[in-house]
Amino acid sequence: MANKNLKEEFIEQAEEVRKKVKGIGPLKITLLCLLAVGTVCSYVFYGHIFGENNVFTTYDYGSEFLNAVMSMIPKIIRCFQIVTIVALITTLLLAIISRTFTKTRRSITVGRLVCNLIKWIVTIILVIALLAVWGVDTTALITGAGVLTLVVGLGMQSLIADVVAGLFIVFENEFNVGDIITVDGFRGEVIAMGIRTTKLKAAGNIKIFNNSDLRSILNQTEELSTARITVDIEYGADLARVEDIIREKLPLVKIEGAAEDVVYEGVSNLGASGVTLQFAVQCYEGDIFSVTRNLNRQIKVMFDENGINIPFNQLVVHMNEN
Repeated sequence: MANKNLKEEFIEQAEEVRKKVKGIGPLKITLLCLLAVGTVCSYVFYGHIFGENNVFTTYDYGSEFLNAVMSMIPKIIRCFQIVTIVALITTLLLAIISRTFTKTRRSITVGRLVCNLIKWIVTIILVIALLAVWGVDTTALITGAGVLTLVVGLGMQSLIADVVAGLFIVFENEFNVGDIITVDGFRGEVIAMGIRTTKLKAAGNIKIFNNSDLRSILNQTEELSTARITVDIEYGADLARVEDIIREKLPLVKIEGAAEDVVYEGVSNLGASGVTLQFAVQCYEGDIFSVTRNLNRQIKVMFDENGINIPFNQLVVHMNEN
């Protein structure tokens, strides 16, 4: 049952990614098509638009303001060309990545991270290319940006540490979206992994960690988890008889959500009021609480059906006759 739930959850995540790819929307598709047609036409009539004798700069429109506005049209068209080409290439690239990285949890995580990186890189390149069209010295701009990045980087070491830590988490496959992990005592499901932060969800709450703060991570999804309970029986009970009943009846106990059969692990403690018996069952981490509750119920029912009493806390008082 748990395995089925995990598969259904993964299928839903993969379908969500596909919907995002398909959800480009008719408006955006129409806009891209119009821009693409305009870009093709601008290259077909390249000489008339960008040539030395183009209609926008050689013709006198009778007004200096109008002449200045018309002279900017080739640059505006050039900007539309750049935006269209970059948008088409980026959309196609993101669609390919999103459709390709949908087979496993790790591939979905890596795909989302790569898409985020591509968006940031493309945005920076696009801004520089558009500024170059309008005559801005991009070489000096890039050099100045490099110096500024160095200065800012010295003051934003924590941000850089978050980004680097996030990249290492993804590429070292420490955990993926959908995994259940424990960090600093907070146990939750990874619902999002960004370049800077990671989000965990538990009991309706979302905890946001900076990636550089994710240390001593306990990944509880890599392998099956163990739901373990303890039950006391009376000291007066025949332990050999109780264990015979357990060996006979325990294989008949079926726990919803368990991945394997329930196992009797023996006597774990001699308590103040009874002998403590321990039971365990393997399950998926996402089902561990429901499996534990169900196991408690089934063991109690089994004990009741076979006359095995669970003792109450007892207090023995000795009174001095003097």
